Amino acid sequence: MTTLTDRPHTALLVIDMQNGVVDGAHERTATTARIAALIERAREERVPVIWVRHSDEDLPRGSDSWEGIPELVRDDAEPLVHKAYGDSFEGTDLDDVLGRAGVGRLVVTGAESDACVRSTIHGAFTRGYDVTLVSDAHTTGDKSAWGAPPPQQVIAHTNLYWGFQAAPGRLAAVVPAADVAFRSA
Repeated sequence: MTTLTDRPHTALLVIDMQNGVVDGAHERTATTARIAALIERAREERVPVIWVRHSDEDLPRGSDSWEGIPELVRDDAEPLVHKAYGDSFEGTDLDDVLGRAGVGRLVVTGAESDACVRSTIHGAFTRGYDVTLVSDAHTTGDKSAWGAPPPQQVIAHTNLYWGFQAAPGRLAAVVPAADVAFRSA
């Protein structure tokens, strides 16, 4: 139902699953395993897998902290989008990459729930994409020392509010990894 014309396809978006981002993240192992299974399914179904990596002064491009986690291996043929802002569309070629693949619907996974995942799902939605957030395939670190709720509450809240997102001609959804459908029924 996307508002983007001639974009009937779906892509799996893997946001910031990097050493320096998910070190110490909530339920990192289980979340990573679900993302890995989604990547495998997407590849089997010939659904594009798009990888996003953040860089800044704490995550210098090419550093060990910037590198993707070893549990998730990017195929060299899969696009890698480099970003410097929370929204994976901002200042990147992500929209062009998706346009060339005819993608109008995103299935979103990654880190961090309360930062780059949140910014990207909103950025995609306002740009006309249908956005499915995978409820058990995004994570965040513990920022409660700075007044944030505990990670599990941040993740639950992100899932809750995204499930009620609405806009003309676009669909927002929240589904667990086991229920992700890359193709329309």
